[in-house]
Amino acid sequence: MSKIIVRGARILGGEPRDVLIDGETIAEVGTGLDAEVATVIEAEGQILLPGLVDLHTHLREPGREDSETVLTGTKAAAVGGFTAVHAMANTFPVADTAGVVEQVWRLGKESGYCDVQPVGAVTVGLEGKKLAELGAMHDSAAGVKVFSDDGKCVDDAVIMRRALEYVKAFDGVVAQHAQEPRLTEGAQMNEGIVSAELGLGGWPAVAEESIIARDVLLAAHVGSRVHICHLSTAGSVEIVRWAKSKGWNVTAEVTPHHLLLTDELVRTYNPVYKVNPPLRTEADVLALREALADGTIDCVATDHAPHPHEDKDCEWAAAAMGMVGLETALSVVQQTMVDTGLLDWAGVADRMSFRPAAIGRLEGHGRPVSAGEPANLTLVDPAYRGAVDPAGFASRSRNTPYEGRELPGRVTHTFLRGRATVVDGKLA
Repeated sequence: MSKIIVRGARILGGEPRDVLIDGETIAEVGTGLDAEVATVIEAEGQILLPGLVDLHTHLREPGREDSETVLTGTKAAAVGGFTAVHAMANTFPVADTAGVVEQVWRLGKESGYCDVQPVGAVTVGLEGKKLAELGAMHDSAAGVKVFSDDGKCVDDAVIMRRALEYVKAFDGVVAQHAQEPRLTEGAQMNEGIVSAELGLGGWPAVAEESIIARDVLLAAHVGSRVHICHLSTAGSVEIVRWAKSKGWNVTAEVTPHHLLLTDELVRTYNPVYKVNPPLRTEADVLALREALADGTIDCVATDHAPHPHEDKDCEWAAAAMGMVGLETALSVVQQTMVDTGLLDWAGVADRMSFRPAAIGRLEGHGRPVSAGEPANLTLVDPAYRGAVDPAGFASRSRNTPYEGRELPGRVTHTFLRGRATVVDGKLA
């Protein structure tokens, strides 16, 4: 593997520096660096970040390869600046055994575009009735540390308690999809003024908040770690803030789309805006941004949810929930958090690399950009402006809510252990 010099990049938004990559490692950081037979990347004005880490990705394989595969999903991740993703368990078959998580892990190794860390199911078949093989999945080659029934809520308090107790043995974490099922039967969008005017079944904020309140109390009771998936309401923010003030081991994530989009978009009846949890109000969006800025929300996670054309090009009620997000996540964060002054680039590195890697106990990622560290890196041109064109996506699916919308910033290069996976904005 040849040596590479990234010249003049602003590391985490700081002063321009040169970074020498030698093999899989950052060899030196300084100014005026030179190395024989080195490829030089001129990066003046660009931001150099540690490789991004996504705690919440749906790669669909095995079972729904018409939506996405591990290969196409990791290509999309690399284009978005990610060097590691956590693959959710709601596949077919469900990733509730050592065999399935090892299959996903090996497919990630074969793809070579980013590291894939499987997330194991909490319950068998995501049915919420019996704990899955948590210990066996952790002890497998995949080394699973995060468990989630995402797509469904672990609504049985006894099952949730047992899962939290079980994962303590190996410092695992249960990632909860907070949705009280009885309160969301027939729900189609956020419950509020817009749902009332459109006559669509409402999805109340309390359906999310009640589960979060229960689970932070359970985590405190058993002394375990709980992570809240795709937090979406101002009330949820307050519960997590309270739990953290008590010193409890609670973390939370927010999606890019919940930082930008509101339920007003549902007035178009375009199913591209149908997502779980639903788009909320402007007040919720502003509360989520503030919570991400002050650290109440630990990280940004994409909840990349690819669907084939036929599952979205239909009437609202019949449409699948979810939207792709890997290739646009950093741009949305720049627009909502950096360009608004709520976060600097060091804060982006913290929320999109350092913290998600720490929550997932992911070794080799979320590391400082300094000598001796793995060369998992993302180079971003923050001055770029361009309209989103899903026709050019690396993902197999095109269900983006940003089609035609101008977003700032573009990932120009991504490096996975010193090997370029993206060069000049295109897959290597």
